[in-house]
Parts: sequence; C-alpha cells; structure tokens
Amino acid sequence: MKKIMLVLCALAVYQQWGTIERWFRPAPEIVAGSQEVVLYSAAWCGYCDKAREQLTRQGTPFQELDIELSAEGRRQYDALGGRGIPLLKVGSRLIHGYSASEISALAP
Repeated sequence: MKKIMLVLCALAVYQQWGTIERWFRPAPEIVAGSQEVVLYSAAWCGYCDKAREQLTRQGTPFQELDIELSAEGRRQYDALGGRGIPLLKVGSRLIHGYSASEISALAP
C-alpha cells in the first residue's frame, strides 16, 4: 500500500511540476514586446483557450502552433521538452500550463 501511495504522489508531482517549480523559482520580469511569444496548444484544450483569450485580450502578439495539426509545431514542442499544454515560449523562457499571473506579465 505504501508503494502505491508513493507512486501516486510521484505522478501528482510530475503532472503539476510546472506549478510547483514556480513556487521555488519565481518568474523573472519579462517584456513580451521585445521577445517572440509562441503558444503551443491543441484544439480540445480548455486551458489553451484561456491562454489564447487572455493573450488576445491584453494585446500581446503571439504565434499559435497546434501540436496535433502542425508537424513543425510538434517538432518544436518536443525539442523544448514539452510535457503538457498549453506551453508558452517567451524568448528563451517557458511557461508550463496556464498561469494567469505569468501571462499578465506579458502585457505590452
């Protein structure tokens, strides 16, 4: 039973690593206007919809690549070590998952 609980805890940590990582290493200030913003997404992803809507609403220019429809998008996503969507690439920095506060920091 202890091994099962350990495996379940490890899975939970793995799935939420992007969120956990932000607790220990806060995001540096970033300015989207000076860096390319790329949103890696999929059509069925509700959090991708939220990220897209927020970027559009705040006027942040971005390129969107659907990792299921675009071979180039999937290649880039894999090269970045993508482990979930949405994945935002801002210059050389990555935002894993939907984070309203980190996306707000991209406002021009």
